[in-house]
Amino acid sequence: MTTKRILILNGHPAETSLSKSLAQAYSAAAKAAGHDVRTTHLHDMEFDADFGGAGYVQIKPLEPVLKTFQEDVTWAEHIVLVTPMWWGGLPAKLKGLFDRAFLPGWAFDPRNRAKSGLPAPMLGGRTGRTIMTSDTPGFFFWLLYRNALIRQIKSQIFHFVGIKPMKVTHFSGASKADSATATKWIETAASLGRQGA
Repeated sequence: MTTKRILILNGHPAETSLSKSLAQAYSAAAKAAGHDVRTTHLHDMEFDADFGGAGYVQIKPLEPVLKTFQEDVTWAEHIVLVTPMWWGGLPAKLKGLFDRAFLPGWAFDPRNRAKSGLPAPMLGGRTGRTIMTSDTPGFFFWLLYRNALIRQIKSQIFHFVGIKPMKVTHFSGASKADSATATKWIETAASLGRQGA
């Protein structure tokens, strides 16, 4: 098996969460399998999540944790995002992380255009995995919401900057999951970690 440089981002803003348990399980299994792993917990990051302003003319100076996050993304070959779905979207602080860190000139190039006509991505050569939890059952998520958050994560965030393929593992019924179910999910995360998938 080829080992990888893997960045794991636990996108839950609380210190204790199912997302953190999933991220830790992935990390431990990946390290045991010989992968080089860095893990970032959103709850440890202190930064202003409000991008502020309009457009990219006046960009706030990046806090040290955001610079470190960018360095980790640059270093990584595979990026794993672990996040809950809240109100059909990402937690506000996690969205703020992408707003602040995925900037033009670093994540995408608005001066050059891809074949699609969109700004050229600058983070190509990396793959990704999202592990998402929600209360919304998978069938309803697809039927009623057309997998809206998954499409946002894959296409409007990661594919936009060149990180692809971005595969998704979705665990639903998170707030009512019993210990046996949570254990099964954690084992799945660990299996993905061993594979570097």
